[in-house]
Amino acid sequence: MKIGFIGLGNMGAGMAANLAKAGHAVTAFDIAPAALERAVAAGCSATNTAAAAVQGADAVITMLPAGTHVRQVWTDDVIPNAAPGALIIDCSTIDVDSARHVTAAAIAAGLRAADAPVSGGIMAADAGTLAFMVGCADADFAEVEAALKPMARAVVHAGGAGSGQAAKICNNMVLGISMLGVCEAFALAERLGLDPERFFQIATQSSGQCWSLSTYCPWPGPVPSAPSNRNYEGGFLTALMLKDLKLAQEAAAKSGAATPMGAQAEALYALFDRLGYGGKDFSAVLQLMRGKLAEL
Repeated sequence: MKIGFIGLGNMGAGMAANLAKAGHAVTAFDIAPAALERAVAAGCSATNTAAAAVQGADAVITMLPAGTHVRQVWTDDVIPNAAPGALIIDCSTIDVDSARHVTAAAIAAGLRAADAPVSGGIMAADAGTLAFMVGCADADFAEVEAALKPMARAVVHAGGAGSGQAAKICNNMVLGISMLGVCEAFALAERLGLDPERFFQIATQSSGQCWSLSTYCPWPGPVPSAPSNRNYEGGFLTALMLKDLKLAQEAAAKSGAATPMGAQAEALYALFDRLGYGGKDFSAVLQLMRGKLAEL
């Protein structure tokens, strides 16, 4: 399959590399020359414009920072230059309204479109083990799944246009809230004189067990693969978690949903970000709760 890939940042770089590794002909574009150089080293072909990356592609994948970028790139570069009937997939995490807007514009132009945001972070993007939440027409899902498979451990059809984005922001609201609970529990256990690793052993076999504890433990030691063992470098950046929580709160406000825990989570990650730790993994918020920010 010939694939145009636009957006080679922390996530997009690994994703494009895995598509090339799977044997797809990937034509990549990014505004950063260094990102293009890395893509070429990973087996992609580079182009100097987003429009050129789209031309002649069977599928186009975009991985961009925000809804404004997706709207602009799809409107100016992707839709006017895509081949008739091409499949356009946005893997960015953006607002639901923007996802539905660009999907409608693509379909009106004779294209097929999907929103397919990801879960898993940088390590999963590099390893090809992302989870994709897909919003698209039922008839298009099999082809969307085939295009995403080299980058994925799971590709789930969430529903129609915008459903992938809705699933992503709801999922990450759960993640942000649960991580705060786990971090508070570790901080309290420490103050009460309970050995953190002993607490981990107990909680992972009790009702407190959850992904934020057993797979992504914020306390260094119990889960060797967790970013907590690398001074919270890599993984899922605090700034990105804050972005997703803001999207969730915006969606809640528009839909009339009550999300008080989500609002509290957004406030705490916003504080952590403003203190200068937006580039650390979101589990580093543990150090804020422990009063140990100087150790980061």
